[in-house]
Amino acid sequence: MKKFLSLAMAVLMVLSLLSVAGAEEAAAWEPFAENVHITIPVYDRGQAGVPNVEDNYWTRWIQSNFGDKYNITVSYVAIPRTDVMTKYSMLAAADDLPTVLMEYDYPKVTQWASDGYLTTFDMAEFAKVAPTYYKRMVDNNQLTYTQINGETYFVAAYRPYYDTTYTFQSFVRMDWLRQVGYDHVPVTTSEYNDAMLKIQQAGIAAHPAGGVMITGLGSDQNYQWRTWPLDEEEWAKYGDYNIPALGWEPNYKLLKNENYKYNAGLTNPEYYLTGTEDEKTNFINGEYYQYGSYISASMDWLKAFYDANPDAELAIVPVNGKIDAEVGTNPGYRTDNPFGMMVGFSKDATPDQMKAAWMYMEWLTQPDNLFAFQWGVEGQNFKYDENGLPVSISDYDGESKQGFNNNKDYWCITLEARQAGSIEDVIRNNLPHDLPQDFTEDIINWYYNKVKVRDAGWAIANALYSVSIDAEAEYQTVLVNLYKEYRDKLTMCSPEEFDTLYAQYAQEYLDAGYEEVINERAEAYAAGNSTHLLNQNAVEVDFSK
Repeated sequence: MKKFLSLAMAVLMVLSLLSVAGAEEAAAWEPFAENVHITIPVYDRGQAGVPNVEDNYWTRWIQSNFGDKYNITVSYVAIPRTDVMTKYSMLAAADDLPTVLMEYDYPKVTQWASDGYLTTFDMAEFAKVAPTYYKRMVDNNQLTYTQINGETYFVAAYRPYYDTTYTFQSFVRMDWLRQVGYDHVPVTTSEYNDAMLKIQQAGIAAHPAGGVMITGLGSDQNYQWRTWPLDEEEWAKYGDYNIPALGWEPNYKLLKNENYKYNAGLTNPEYYLTGTEDEKTNFINGEYYQYGSYISASMDWLKAFYDANPDAELAIVPVNGKIDAEVGTNPGYRTDNPFGMMVGFSKDATPDQMKAAWMYMEWLTQPDNLFAFQWGVEGQNFKYDENGLPVSISDYDGESKQGFNNNKDYWCITLEARQAGSIEDVIRNNLPHDLPQDFTEDIINWYYNKVKVRDAGWAIANALYSVSIDAEAEYQTVLVNLYKEYRDKLTMCSPEEFDTLYAQYAQEYLDAGYEEVINERAEAYAAGNSTHLLNQNAVEVDFSK
């Protein structure tokens, strides 16, 4: 109890200091003489059961508690999560860009800079208006990511646990595995393929490996198929996942395995017609072995799964610490960027709109305001546990119901994850506890194993550039669409055709612009305008210690 009280006092002191620092600056803010209208993007994820992303209790809460106080009108514009770049290009064409433009992926925001969507600004002026936000960037060494070609375009939100993120988990049918003789979840390609064959042959599911249509951006991440130690120049040229690396050896290995699964009938033969919502439905209906999702205190699809499969047993896919020599895979994985949202500002924003947007970001960064937005209304959205930590109420469905993942798509402009207590507390309080199974300890163990894998050198951050890669902006859309076409053909062709077709499509991909992309990246790397790889090892990780 003494330790807890000491910790609590320390936390209160820190929060108090932050609140005072922010409050002193906020007290100097004067309401604008004339109303200032700012527009903020928010993802529309197409999720059923969440409030209207542009108009709900929490958007009105922002207006009432922040906007009205400073004579600022805050509006939100929905951005489809699966088609971000198209939406922004449409807004730009209509001269209707939001005041704030923000995205997680660095190549996307650099493309906006290249396309002329963004304005440059003076970081010192930002620091005057948003001192808490700015200081956090300094403390976390984030300023290096805010410039392109020596000009300041961005500010960076904070991402805790960026290289050991636990927030996305893949759930699998452990009961199916037990039926075919597995007492553990496969983590290597060899074991996975073997388990899928056994499940299929047992008649449990016709196409247990499932499948979902390829969207292009972010598809086919090949980190586990790379050869260690990585060649740094290759990493700099091919490592970005926004433009799939067709023609690079790791991509060849990945697609060779996809071709095998399709021809063995493990993959749904109509995967190319299957959207993400269909994938979820197929899992709930007992047709797919696996489904991945961000965790949160309210996971309606898990409830639906247990309602449909009351005797089922799920498990999460453990962290892989093994090298699979048989097929050449390893524990490599992509880390998130060491920042959360990269936030830029519209070329059309007036000085007052810029200041109002900075005030909005600083106001949200203050602990009391951020806590309210993240956790909601006490007694409705959350309650306090015996240790005084907030715990979400997963089944609340009243007026103050939060948006996707506890309003994350709003407060991500400043922070990427809710934090309250230790990592164990954070995980525990960000999971539903009204299900037949509790995954808390599994995910806590998952997190600590991820730390071991990271410390062993298997965590890979993509190369980032301090200069614009113009070829990416010019060819990304063409290449992404071309990749989707080629990828499906390579998946569905006969095994005998695969190598010939792969070589043909890889050359056509180069000719369509990919060669210019990788050459421009190589030039930036050679000129010292990229980040670098960290130390790497090539050993299996022992989770028993």
